[in-house]
Amino acid sequence: MRRARPGALPRGTGSRALTSVGAGSDFVGTPTDQTLEQEPVVTNEELIRSKLWHITLSVSGSETPLKEVRRGLEQLAHDHPFLLTSRYADDHAEIRYWEEARDLHDAAAVALRLWGEHRSSARLPPWEIVGLEVIDRETYHLRVAEGYGPPPASPVGVHPY
Repeated sequence: MRRARPGALPRGTGSRALTSVGAGSDFVGTPTDQTLEQEPVVTNEELIRSKLWHITLSVSGSETPLKEVRRGLEQLAHDHPFLLTSRYADDHAEIRYWEEARDLHDAAAVALRLWGEHRSSARLPPWEIVGLEVIDRETYHLRVAEGYGPPPASPVGVHPY
């Protein structure tokens, strides 16, 4: 929780104006009545917009009862609302979803953490990530239009292979 005065801007914002404070009557020096204003600072990071990335995450491991795999994937879909579809068998699964990130590296990093971070909360099987595909939105739609990309996530949800 951030503690600040009501209506105060967050720290680090460049849109705050700086003003000088008038010196007291006992100040010895050159008085100034000028108000100093700072132009908003826009960093390169603020200019970079995030993009949508289509993620396909493949996991695999020892056999696990199908009911447990399905329940875990359904809980993951509940915890991670952008999940499009999951396909599963007793020893592997594929998860497809959209991720918003600044670049491919950020999208891949988030995707690689997904399974591990939700393993205990969603009671997912102790499987390892064995594959990852990250493609931008334009490439995804181009592949689908040309007929050689992953088919659109239909039906959406958790389904057996």
